[in-house]
Amino acid sequence: MHKLSNILKHGLSSKHDEGVDTVNIDSRAQFPSERDVFTLRKQRGVNLGSWFVLERWITDAPFRHASEPGQSDLDVARGSQAKETLEHHWDTWITEQDFRWIAERGINTVRIPIGYYHVCGADPSVLQGTDFADRLSVYEGAWQRITNAIATARRYGLGVLIDLHAAPGKQNRDAHSGTSSPNPGFFTKHNMSRTTHVLTVLLTHLSRFAQSQTPPLHNIVGIELLNEPQPDDHNAALQKWYLDTGRVLRQVDSQIPIYIGDAWQTDQATGFIESQAHTLPFMVLDHHLYRCFTQQDGNTPASQHAHNLRDLQADTPQMFARVVQKLEAAGGALVVGEWSGALNPGSLHGVVNDIEVRREYIAAQLALYERHCAGYYFWTYKKEHGGDKGWSYRDAVDAGVFPSHVGIRTGQVNNDDGGDTNRTARMNEAKEKALNEHAGYWAKYPGKYEHWRFGDGFMWGWSDVWLFFTSATSISALATVPEIGFKGVCAKRRGEEHQKEKGKSNLWEFGEHCPAADQQTTRPAKSPWYPSFPQNTVIPRESAPHMSIW
Repeated sequence: MHKLSNILKHGLSSKHDEGVDTVNIDSRAQFPSERDVFTLRKQRGVNLGSWFVLERWITDAPFRHASEPGQSDLDVARGSQAKETLEHHWDTWITEQDFRWIAERGINTVRIPIGYYHVCGADPSVLQGTDFADRLSVYEGAWQRITNAIATARRYGLGVLIDLHAAPGKQNRDAHSGTSSPNPGFFTKHNMSRTTHVLTVLLTHLSRFAQSQTPPLHNIVGIELLNEPQPDDHNAALQKWYLDTGRVLRQVDSQIPIYIGDAWQTDQATGFIESQAHTLPFMVLDHHLYRCFTQQDGNTPASQHAHNLRDLQADTPQMFARVVQKLEAAGGALVVGEWSGALNPGSLHGVVNDIEVRREYIAAQLALYERHCAGYYFWTYKKEHGGDKGWSYRDAVDAGVFPSHVGIRTGQVNNDDGGDTNRTARMNEAKEKALNEHAGYWAKYPGKYEHWRFGDGFMWGWSDVWLFFTSATSISALATVPEIGFKGVCAKRRGEEHQKEKGKSNLWEFGEHCPAADQQTTRPAKSPWYPSFPQNTVIPRESAPHMSIW
């Protein structure tokens, strides 16, 4: 292992001016574990749409024998030759070659939408009292394909986010929630209870499967409780269900990240996560961003859409900055679970060649997500009929409107460049500079401070970033370098460890700044700090891994 990594892992201590030892990393838990790498890295992902939960606009082949109106999974299940049709589709729509192709482009995680009925092969009880109660024979083969997908993804260093896209009763009005009924029936006591049961079965059997493998699979990065719920006037009931279900799932797996949809009420959902930070940690808010459906979208030129995403003073970037600050302080995170390069035809009015404008639009989104989010997942991986560079990731890459590679290739990192002494010196220099600025600012406001805690936090954060960044060599098949994405989760974990070791007085100096002080315009700028990476590592400054947690 790299010499600096050994220093950081096996002992890095300093003395503050009061003579108390700081940064005794020997006492810390092993970090990062393989599970940490998969769950805490920045997730640059893609959705494997219409693999299990079908959407006819993506692939219409499975619907050729469906019953009317032929738009949903239940329509396919009620049609002729349903079992044969579905199993053929599951085995051919996404194959191992697709996982390889995805990993080669730097994508490190896939989001797999499933319906509750796809879990019946693990436990048939999930179908009881639902629209799919008599469809066990049709769907019992799905479970093995789901677990095979997780194992295959791991072989290519890919994480898997399992998304419950269709819940009992359906949680929104769309056909991708399982049935073609326009009426969501999820928000009843019966269906909400059934969904909790489904998720408990799902996580229980996923955990058993992962632990039964040799070596165990640690690439399940989270469980998304519900895709795009439309609560209407049931917001309070949905939040209570999130909380109750999350508690049940944490009894199955105490570490599993729990993803919840914001129902496009992002500030309200953020407040909910803030309020439950101590009772249900590691909650991740999923926001979906599209700019192609409304009349306003169509009336806005494509170049203006891109500008509105780049302008830090515009509504969407302001919202992202606002909620991410709150979520990270609560030990949570924001991901964009669905986004695309699709534009309304009105946005392309007068555009002769749409390649450049689409490229600009996608680049603006990527820049926004890289700046603020712990992860993002393009919708969708591919379509049956090629050429859709707005919705199909493969077509977008082939057309040159999506980057051919994201993230930092592992081959760009050289851990043996002989720069250990210089890096350690720069680390200490950066810490002393930041500590002096911190102490200098608070000297203006008389009070009792423990500035050594700030030094501890800085050094712990630096060591976590470096250990995380260099962990790629310890996990086979990783195609891209792990970069910490879930900064708030890491900060909260380290803050709790520091509190146990050093007490909680002035704990804010270790991991966060006083909110009141943040409002002071004279306060020193909180600039991100970066370790010095190996000489032949090509890392754009704006995307370099860092933890701006203080």
